[in-house]
Amino acid sequence: MTETYIIAEIGINHNGSMELAKELIMKAKTSGCHAVKFQKRDIESVYTKEELDTPRESPWGTTNRQQKEGLEFSAEQYKELYDYTKSLGLDFGVSCWDEKSVDLIEQTINVDFHKIASALLTNKEFLEKINRTNKPVIVSTGMTTEEEIYRAMKLLKNVSYILACTSTYPTKAEELNLNYIITLTLKYPGIKVGFSNHYNGHDACVIATALGAKCIEFHITKDRTMYGSDQAASIENVDSLVEAINLANVMVGSGIKKIYDTEKPILKKLRKVNNI
Repeated sequence: MTETYIIAEIGINHNGSMELAKELIMKAKTSGCHAVKFQKRDIESVYTKEELDTPRESPWGTTNRQQKEGLEFSAEQYKELYDYTKSLGLDFGVSCWDEKSVDLIEQTINVDFHKIASALLTNKEFLEKINRTNKPVIVSTGMTTEEEIYRAMKLLKNVSYILACTSTYPTKAEELNLNYIITLTLKYPGIKVGFSNHYNGHDACVIATALGAKCIEFHITKDRTMYGSDQAASIENVDSLVEAINLANVMVGSGIKKIYDTEKPILKKLRKVNNI
């Protein structure tokens, strides 16, 4: 049986709370996930002053800046979360959204992988920055053309997985295009292919596994009604989803036809003629 590498994307669903972040890490552990992933932004690099000064009501204040600052962990907090995650035997990855964040993460913790968010896949300088870390890389392909993906893959080193993805939160069923997993498998035969989920049910991840995805990433949450832009596209019942993914791997089998021992008594009882 092929085991699927399962990443619990905590992202920014922690809402700036270390207690909630650790609770979600433990949720990933007890459900059988293999890794957790967070996001890191230097907000001055990612957003313009105009964007940051835009009015926005949030638990942290009345501007976009206050909201963004409220969601960011410090280097010391990332170190604490990394140590906690590793103590549970899980891998730890980060999606950095700018070059300063790559430096901060690299100087603070020894991540198991860097995840390239879809929005950064066409940023040559950023991809070259990731290459210089010499860490395993996971690539997401949302909102990106075939040509853009090809150019990024030509540039990137150490790609462990390339993930089919649609960057809407939550993704509509008709926009999942799960057969793209097969397309990627054929196009990049030396790279393991997976699926990054933003659908708000379990079905897409299970079907992706049946289609051959070697990695499944999905957002997890304590409560889908909590504050946050990603909560509605996240999974609450992680135990059930991980169980379904593992069961899908059992169900797809080897593809080689055989008569199972459990079939033989039925064969003996029902088959009267065998002369072809």
